[in-house]
Amino acid sequence: MEYVAPFWLPGGNLQTIWSAIVARSVRGVRPSFRRERWNTPDGDFIDVDFLENAKAGTARPLLVLFHGLEGSSSSHYAQSFADFARQNGMAYAVPHFRGCSGEINLAPRAYHSGDYEEIGWILSRLREHHDALGGGPMLVVGVSLGGNALLRWAEEMGSEAGRIASAVASVCAPVDLAAGGTAIGRGFNRLVYTRMFLNTMKPKALAKLVQHPGLFNRDALLQASDLYAFDNIFTAPLHGFRDTDDYWSRGSAKPHLDAIRVPTLVVNARNDPFVPAASLPGQQDVGRHVTLWQPAHGGHVGFAAGFPPGNVFSLPREVGGWLKQHA
Repeated sequence: MEYVAPFWLPGGNLQTIWSAIVARSVRGVRPSFRRERWNTPDGDFIDVDFLENAKAGTARPLLVLFHGLEGSSSSHYAQSFADFARQNGMAYAVPHFRGCSGEINLAPRAYHSGDYEEIGWILSRLREHHDALGGGPMLVVGVSLGGNALLRWAEEMGSEAGRIASAVASVCAPVDLAAGGTAIGRGFNRLVYTRMFLNTMKPKALAKLVQHPGLFNRDALLQASDLYAFDNIFTAPLHGFRDTDDYWSRGSAKPHLDAIRVPTLVVNARNDPFVPAASLPGQQDVGRHVTLWQPAHGGHVGFAAGFPPGNVFSLPREVGGWLKQHA
């Protein structure tokens, strides 16, 4: 990936925050989505947003995007990939992880970084859905948390992944969850990003406690001041992990990247404030099916370009272009 940060946007934090809040993510009109609610096998639901540009009975590529922690189809990167899909005549879908579509889900569980079984169920449904509309290749992008979970799915599926998706890409995924968790729990990251995430994650957890009394210790959750503590109280035990360390270890994609057998792109900026450069995979960690792009700049899902206010068109153009080559 060829990316050079604008001279007026130095540093990983500025590239991250500016891209999310200020830079343009679409050309003109914001994407219009049609929402479908799907019932899950365990009696819950997820919401999937489809870009309103699909024509039934027309074979065309389907681009699927899995969002990051507390993201949605309204996230700047989801909007920019929607813009790319529209420009390139592709169908586009954003499945929401449980509790992220604006309505709390029903089951005790929520979602997590290693949620490859949920990814697998969603992709199988999307494959069936797309085939019913005329078929065509399915290309899948996962961003941050969604990127790690997508990679875990590709690792677990091995050669079977190609039956569902033609190619996959992760963007700014914390493939070493322990390294990413430690980084976001320190200094500026703790003051800004950790606080931002907990401001939405805690209320959702408390709403789930109302649904399911006794699910976890309310006082302990209220006192959690970083993601390590939150995951120890909520995420890990609700999803079958012993504790945060067990979750971060078993959920990380990095140790298994050589098991992937579908064309896969792994994009990480080396100045990402959430993902330390030292934790990124090298060629020795991956097999021939995995391509690594590790530009020096870009921040966390940033990659803004142009003159102020800038835009985030380069990320979907580069990633989408790579995926299209494998369609």
